[in-house]
Amino acid sequence: MNRRNTMNALTFTHTLSKAVPRKLEAWLSHDLIAAVSRLGLAGIFWLSGRTKTDGWLNVSDTALLLFEQDYALPLIPPLWAAHLATYAEHLFPVMLVLGLGTRYAALALLGMTAVIQIFVYPSAWPTHLSWAAPLLYLAGRGAGRWSVDHWLCRGRC
Repeated sequence: MNRRNTMNALTFTHTLSKAVPRKLEAWLSHDLIAAVSRLGLAGIFWLSGRTKTDGWLNVSDTALLLFEQDYALPLIPPLWAAHLATYAEHLFPVMLVLGLGTRYAALALLGMTAVIQIFVYPSAWPTHLSWAAPLLYLAGRGAGRWSVDHWLCRGRC
């Protein structure tokens, strides 16, 4: 390759390396990332909550047994833990989908994830880390414009 072709290739590469990130930033806005994070996390926790119920919000006998044997926590009685986890896994996903109290819901689910990581499934850290990353993002940045939070705050929060 001669010098001119080399310079053209370098110029093209440099231009492309500047243009691609700008396009990605425009397409992958905070609003889109927050909405996808909210919906994805809501699905994970909602489905987990549904496995703990008989009917709508009746904690199943199986869930109670799991909290007595496999999910035993050091400070909370199994009956309380089963009910708290079941209700949390129904309430906070709804809040995430709506984008209502998103930062609070994200922090609550982050706390729940930490408890699961520390006391229940310590070897599942890759899964819990993949939940923690978007939860931290939502706690820090909020729900975005496609949310009830944004509508209630009129963009001030």
